[in-house]
Amino acid sequence: MDSHQRRLGQGFNWLGGATVAAKVVDFATTLVLLLYLTKQQVGVASLVISVGMIVEALNGLGTGEALIQARAVSRPQLDTLFWYVLGAAVMVASLTLLAAPWIAALYGVAGMGGYFLAIAAKQPLVAAAVIPLALMNRDLQYERIAVVGVCATAASAVTRLALGASGAGAWALVAGYAASGLYTLIGAQLARPFRPRLRFRPALIWPLARFGVRAASANIAEQMFKNVDYLLIGWFYGAAQLALYRVAFDIAMEPAMAVATLVNRAALPVLARVAAVRSQVAEILAWALGRSATLVAPLMAGLVLAAGPLTALLHDHAGNSYAAAAAPLRLLAAAALLRAVSQPLATVLIASGRPGTAARLSATMLLLLAAGVVLAGLTVPAQSGIVATASVWLAIYPLLLAWGTRYLRRDWAIPADTLARAFAAPAAGVAVMAVCVAAARRLVGGGPAVQVGLVVAAVAALYAALFLYGRKAASKAGLCPDPPRAPSFKHGAFGNRFT
Repeated sequence: MDSHQRRLGQGFNWLGGATVAAKVVDFATTLVLLLYLTKQQVGVASLVISVGMIVEALNGLGTGEALIQARAVSRPQLDTLFWYVLGAAVMVASLTLLAAPWIAALYGVAGMGGYFLAIAAKQPLVAAAVIPLALMNRDLQYERIAVVGVCATAASAVTRLALGASGAGAWALVAGYAASGLYTLIGAQLARPFRPRLRFRPALIWPLARFGVRAASANIAEQMFKNVDYLLIGWFYGAAQLALYRVAFDIAMEPAMAVATLVNRAALPVLARVAAVRSQVAEILAWALGRSATLVAPLMAGLVLAAGPLTALLHDHAGNSYAAAAAPLRLLAAAALLRAVSQPLATVLIASGRPGTAARLSATMLLLLAAGVVLAGLTVPAQSGIVATASVWLAIYPLLLAWGTRYLRRDWAIPADTLARAFAAPAAGVAVMAVCVAAARRLVGGGPAVQVGLVVAAVAALYAALFLYGRKAASKAGLCPDPPRAPSFKHGAFGNRFT
């Protein structure tokens, strides 16, 4: 295996293990937390956190991505960047507090504005972590990034659960979200200490800031894309319907996007290093698509099969069932798979120094999603509104994949059949799994818990089969699937321009 494949394997193994651990903790505590909250409280918290995630997209003004792209970074530049990022975060936090009463009035939820104190408090915390996290990414210190992510997620989940059990209501979700910023900062400073000096030379960071603003615009569009449906559902259908949709969305999208994020995080520094060599870009892109499909497809297929019994098992604090979330869950699981395998496209754009194209692509997807949800809100009654919104998610990704296939063929000379081979094994495995689950249900029967158990067993078996197949294929090709350690890079190893 060449050095780039080793770095991808190193990054994916560390970040993958960390993501799995973090998501298991996060998902388990979220399901338990539902028992302590009403649907109204879950819906209100979801609205606040959605706004917070859009605000947080301004974090660092894209300078994290700019640092990864930079040829070399001096200490005066890092000091200046720190104060630049922190000052921007304080400004964003202030604007958030000013806007809070207007947002609360827009949704007509009494007391909603107070929750934005937590959102505002988080912004300087995440800003202060930008530099150490970016430096770890530059040096490909995946193990440290993994530890920081797991610890921050676990601490945030425990905080959220403790607050919920103590009767904090919607504050449990909001404060848990905000606390993750504090835990990330503490972990980042322990893993990669950075003590800024009191100097500020704007001329030194102009190229970084210019690149960062374009990257930040893509991040903002992406976060708006992730949260516009929450905001519109809350507006059209109310907090209770939003809670149903939020549960379905989190169960489907969160695991899929966690995988996509870790694959792209592992691939981005390596793609940035080899962006001038088309053949290597194609190789790394195929790796990213194959890993995304292998890890996401079995789980999403399992969610489609288990949606009914799984949601029937969930109840809120008042004893009301979440069974109505089953239909949107099936649609969102299919959309999540398409979304995950489309994410490496944006990574290629950023790594090759085209954040403007990534931003325009994100904006286009945002407009399509928002238009579809608004149309559903104006024409579909509340009982079917969240199903219609989930259908919009499923409808837009074939358009993105079609554009991406054409772009990769035209600009990178990567044919569609090269990329399609990455999906062959997961697709065959999912088909076999669906047949086996259908047969097992006929033979065993049972209640919701038994039905979910059958699907879990089938998904686990498929993952094991795909893992063994992957190791066998890697061994046959003479590759090392589990590289021991990748060498770290010194600053200045990355060769892309800011343009």
